[in-house]
Amino acid sequence: MKPLGWVGIVLVVLGGLALAYQGINYTREKNVVDLGSIHVTTETQERIQFPPILGGVTLAGGIVLLIIGVRKKP
Repeated sequence: MKPLGWVGIVLVVLGGLALAYQGINYTREKNVVDLGSIHVTTETQERIQFPPILGGVTLAGGIVLLIIGVRKKP
């Protein structure tokens, strides 16, 4: 398989994951009060969203690259 085919496989996987999860969740911890041995922190849940169109374009581009990379020239 040509390197272009491998790039296509990676894009298909990333596009599928972007469509399935549509974002990444993470927790941010922040110190609110720090007085000697007393520490008060807060945790906030945040999300980085991926637009579905981004996942679709990545998936479609990966399929095109996969087809081009697998085709054999005579």
